[in-house]
Order: sequence, then structure tokens, then C-alpha cells
Amino acid sequence: MNKKQADLLIENANELVTLRGGSQKPLIGKKMEELGIERDACLAVKNGKILAVGKTIDIKRNFKADETIDAKGKVVIPGFVDPHTHLVFAGSREDEFEMRLKGATYMEILQKGGGILKTVRETRRASEQELIENCRKTLNAMLEHGTTTAEAKSGYGLTLKEEVKCLQIEKRLNETHAIDLVPTFLGAHAFPPEYLEQTDRYVDLITDQMIPEIASQKLTEFCDVFCEKGVFNISQSRRILLRGKEYGLRPKVHADEITPLGGTELAAEVEAVSAEHLVFASEKGLKMMAERGVVAVLLPAAAFTLMTTRYAKARKMISMGVPVALGTDFNPSCWIENQQLVIALACRQMQMTPAEALTAATINAAHAINRARDVGSLEPGKKADVAILNIPSHRFLGYRYGVNLVDKVIKEGKLVVDVEGSIKPC
Repeated sequence: MNKKQADLLIENANELVTLRGGSQKPLIGKKMEELGIERDACLAVKNGKILAVGKTIDIKRNFKADETIDAKGKVVIPGFVDPHTHLVFAGSREDEFEMRLKGATYMEILQKGGGILKTVRETRRASEQELIENCRKTLNAMLEHGTTTAEAKSGYGLTLKEEVKCLQIEKRLNETHAIDLVPTFLGAHAFPPEYLEQTDRYVDLITDQMIPEIASQKLTEFCDVFCEKGVFNISQSRRILLRGKEYGLRPKVHADEITPLGGTELAAEVEAVSAEHLVFASEKGLKMMAERGVVAVLLPAAAFTLMTTRYAKARKMISMGVPVALGTDFNPSCWIENQQLVIALACRQMQMTPAEALTAATINAAHAINRARDVGSLEPGKKADVAILNIPSHRFLGYRYGVNLVDKVIKEGKLVVDVEGSIKPC
């Protein structure tokens, strides 16, 4: 019998988590625990795509390859997808960490010119090369921890020129780094200092200049807004999101993170692809999201960072049939590049099971950024984006934390991270 030629075989996996069946629609409810696990399993790869998945004995009977990776005793999963990051920025905010420890709130810091506005000042001053180098360090850390696709929001420029610069940096990084980046326009991240007394004029700037220019340059497919008390109100957020839709930008919403403002309902109303944070989401809003298939991107590391002790109600969302995804919310206030730690927080603070959290950090996260046709599960025809974890069962995710569980990372069929976490040139 002539064997078919593959480029790579990943064989003998103790568990191979396929997450098959989730590419068309996000997995919801009890389906989130159906991981499609193959045991003593093998993955065949050719030309950067998955060729076949099955028992090692069956795959090796039908395929041969010049390169093999032995995953004996290990877990093979889809590369993590991070659907919410604020990648491009300069500076840091460790001083504000101490302020929060002493009782200052997020909004108090913002209103004093700190928070987002501090980062805006530092990002505007930074050169393009400085920003690129900062981003590369972050992306390398994400890759070492198993993330192979990530969303990247703008939002630390808050002028047309600076927002375009940030999105162009993301485009350059997407062309040169192993991680696939999905850019999102977030000009509505905060009101810049020059518009603090005339917020509607800044909304005009976003709708009349920023969105048309960014759409014309094809720099993103998504438009996001920080809909929150003290930032963009419901009316302003609606204006921005609907204007984005006119230009082909799909809506995303930072919704009900700090107060119950109604951003969850707005996300459903404008048929957003995702609503993110949702710590104070209403039952009515969640029901609307479930009915319209809006993905809930939950960010437990952000709640952990704010030290409010309140987290999004993941169990309620899952029981209501809301599609649930998980992201890091990487930013200078919530400095985390590790989806494994997010899974641990989701299990321990939001009572998600390891299976639910793994689903949320892979295939459902891919749906939140419109990439589920390419990544998020291990199925024939998809990109061979794979993380091999040095654990015997997926249940160790959330159970063992504080160390990097990654053994190897494969991006489009190429080994990019080895057991020691060293990254090959990107």
C-alpha cells in the first residue's frame, strides 16, 4: 500500500483535542464540554494545513512524513486564540497598580489623567520602531505560552494620524511575526485631553474622519467602543458602531465592565460580533445576546487586575446559551500574555470547567474575531496551529498554573517554540 506524503506527523498524543464541529457556529451550553478528544492520536500536516486526524496506528498506516514529533504522554490542542488585546502601546503603569492597592478606582485614576490617557501620551511620543519592538516582545511571550492568533485593538492614539499609525503597525507585525493578528479599531477608547469638555465633537471626529479613512485603507474589519459610565455613553456608542457598519466594520463593544450601563443590550441591538467584559451584564441583555448569537468575550484577568472581587457570570451565560469566549485583555494595566492563566482564573473565579474554558480560549475565541473557518480546532483543511502541552490530560488546565505548560508550538505546520520556550526567528 502506497502511503500519502505529509510534511509532519504529531503522533502518540495522550489526548488530541479536536473541538470538531464548532467551525460553523460557536459551541454553547453543554456542547462546550464536548472536546472531541482522540486518544493515542496523531495529526498529519501538509503545506501548513491539517491533512488528517485520528488514531496513531491508523494515520501512520496511511501517511508518511520526513518529520515527526512524539507527543507521548502529552496533550495536543489547537493553538490558543486571544480575542481581546490592546497590543500597541508605550510605557507602563505600575504606579497605578500601587494606587489601586491603596484604594483608588479605575475611573478615579482615569479622571485624574492617568490610566488610558497616560498611555495615550506615551504612545504618541513613541517612535514607530519603538512600538514595533515593544509589540514583538509581547507577541513572543504570547507565542511561548501557546497563543497562535490574537486580536489587537488600537486605542492609544486617539487622533486620526495616531490611530492609523497603530493599525499600520499591527499590519506590519501580522506580515512578519508568527502570530496571526486581527486588528480592531478602538478610537472610542477614551476622550483625549483636547476633547474632554466637548465629547460629542470627538465622536464627530471618529464618525466623520476616522472611520471613513480607516475603512478606505482596509486596516481592520472591526470597530469597537468603550461603552461605560464616564466614557462613551449609549447614544455615542450607538452612533459610532452604526457608522462603522455603514463602512463595513463589524461592531464590537466593551460592555458593562464597571457599571450596568446597558452596553450588553446595545451589543445585541447593533448585532455585534462580540460583547466584551460583561461583569455587570443584565439578564435581559444576555438573553438578547443569546438570541442573536453575540459572543461574550470574558476577561477574568481584567477583573482580577481591578481587584473588585466581582467577575462575569459565566455559569449563567452558559446556561442561557450565550456563546462564551475567553481573552487576556493584555494592556498596560492588565499585563498578561498567557491564556493558560486566563483559563485558571476562569475555572477558579467563574466556575467554568477546564473543558468549557479550553473551548472558550480556542474555537469560541476564533468566532469572536471571525476566524473560526481557519483556526480554533484541529480539523482537516484548517491551519496547522497546534500547542503541545506537557500534561497528561486537558483537566490540568486550570488545575496546574503559575508555570508554562507548553512543550512545543507549531504554527502553520512549522515548529516555532520548543520545550525550552526558545522562539525561532519570526
